[in-house]
Amino acid sequence: MQKKVYTLGSTEAVKFKNNVDFCIGTGRMGLALQREYFEQLKFVQENIGFKQIRGHGIFNEDMSIYQEYKTDDGKIIPEYNFTYLDFVMDSYLELNIRPFIELGFMPWAIASGDQAVFYWRGNVTPPKDYDQWNKLVEATLRHLIARYGDKEVTSWLIEVWNEPNLDHFWKNKDRQEYFKLFKETITTIKSIDKRFRVGGPAICGVDDVSWLTDFLNFCRDEKIPLDFVTRHQYNISLPEREGRYGYPQLVPLSEACAETDRSRAIIDSYDEFRGMEMHLTEFNTSYSPRTPIHDTNLNAAYLAYLLSRLGDTCESYSYWTFGDIFEESGVPFTLFHGGFGLVANGKIPKPAFWTFKFFKDLGNGVCLHRSEEAILIKKPDGTYRGIAWNVSTKNSSSELSLSIILEKSAFNENDYCIVTKTVDENVCNPLKVWHDIGEPANMSHNEKLLLQESATPLVTTKRGSGVPVIELTLGFNALIYFEIFPVQIVSDRGFDYERAVNVRFTKE
Repeated sequence: MQKKVYTLGSTEAVKFKNNVDFCIGTGRMGLALQREYFEQLKFVQENIGFKQIRGHGIFNEDMSIYQEYKTDDGKIIPEYNFTYLDFVMDSYLELNIRPFIELGFMPWAIASGDQAVFYWRGNVTPPKDYDQWNKLVEATLRHLIARYGDKEVTSWLIEVWNEPNLDHFWKNKDRQEYFKLFKETITTIKSIDKRFRVGGPAICGVDDVSWLTDFLNFCRDEKIPLDFVTRHQYNISLPEREGRYGYPQLVPLSEACAETDRSRAIIDSYDEFRGMEMHLTEFNTSYSPRTPIHDTNLNAAYLAYLLSRLGDTCESYSYWTFGDIFEESGVPFTLFHGGFGLVANGKIPKPAFWTFKFFKDLGNGVCLHRSEEAILIKKPDGTYRGIAWNVSTKNSSSELSLSIILEKSAFNENDYCIVTKTVDENVCNPLKVWHDIGEPANMSHNEKLLLQESATPLVTTKRGSGVPVIELTLGFNALIYFEIFPVQIVSDRGFDYERAVNVRFTKE
């Protein structure tokens, strides 16, 4: 067992920015019309509460926005149908979440080609006529403004396209064509209202250095009014395939933020863009929705490390995705299938759900400690909150004994209470329970209830006095949230806790 002891004798702040609730990812927008999608998002919002949501497919065929008809003389007339868009936006606002709008993919009627991506056939070719694309973007935004108000809608961030540096998301990964799309789009948006904030290029980690450099050069030289930069980050090797599933290796923690670090350095190397917001509009361990690591406790512990550091370089970081209603590779066959979601179908929170819940509850304050396995915050009211984790892969598995001594707490001689909430392989592991009961593809009602019950952290409490010492034992891939606060017993007349819990038999 590893043993680590940290004695905090100073109140000097450590660098840490917690923006965990800024944005969350979703599958294509049309999925929001499904009941289970809405129920999962409602569950996430009630328990965590994200401010924005970002996903693909606003212009996909299942949203039916772009329509056209032919007149008697053969002229093509565009029409715009916002029925489903209104349904989706109304449901988002009902749950107090706003869209981080990704513009894509291309409506088939105005696309220049037939290349498509995913089970649901998102067209990834440029428009055959940029005027048609610009009018579509303008009509959509003007409709949203008319329905929800300019103050509301102009506060929604807008991202142009998704991962154009991959040829399966943008035909021939043609960067000059993407730059043209970006210029045309941002010019159109700013002509509607300059308050709109627009960014890109939404690249992932393939040739990302040259792509980002060329994009920023283009924006500088063309005097594009860029508001923020976006990119994605995933932390695995190429998965080994077995049937429908992929089994990758993880990037070591020491390299987990390498992509965002280098993008931050590139942005800051320009006088024009130094300090500009960078939004990580997708991140997860794996980039595949059929990678079982997403359902594991290892995923939860690894993400805790990422969440403790992504704020160093990113304005926001959006986990991909909130739930398992997701069809890029088709409709999943089983409950646990390696889906991206924080929540499995049936509203079963995965271990990673609690990583985000814990960081949301952590909030902000003065960060007194940040290491490779823990973070501790002092809140404005003098209480403390923290999170600890123990990332354990097959080739680096060990239990961890962690002690944090608060020499200069504000508690003085008062008693204090330490509350811990533990997620680990033994006490909050619905994947294991599902496996143990036979991996049913379609759960019965009782099986679903059992899995929901198994997906709850273990809560413990401990009273103490004097110098507070937080002592934690973390098993493999454990994640522990803890709070420490002063307490004073004020008992009701006649109540004696010790007598209540030490009842004896009449005869012994």
